[in-house]
Amino acid sequence: MPPLAKDEIKARLKALEGWEYDDGELERKYKFDDFVQSMEFVNRVAGLADAADHHPDISIKYNRVKVTLSTHSEGGVTEKDFALIAQIDGVPAREAEDGRSGGTGEVSAEDGE
Repeated sequence: MPPLAKDEIKARLKALEGWEYDDGELERKYKFDDFVQSMEFVNRVAGLADAADHHPDISIKYNRVKVTLSTHSEGGVTEKDFALIAQIDGVPAREAEDGRSGGTGEVSAEDGE
């Protein structure tokens, strides 16, 4: 599976909330109420990634999680990365802060860092 062109990557990212393209990788940052909620989210993502045999880099800093994707064997971002993003974006995470009272049950991107 060949890497996608930078223009195609940027065009596809316009439809994805919170995901950014930087230095040949796709990344999204999340913020949760606490460490336990961060770990619950990471464990759900790990299950999806393992089933897809496509493993993102995941960084955890207490209540902040950063997911970074690229297809290392192909040297860039491929369709496989976008397929996993679609699954990750579908992960319900009632624990995530979404900036609105009452919550939506969806994961939200972190504002800045």
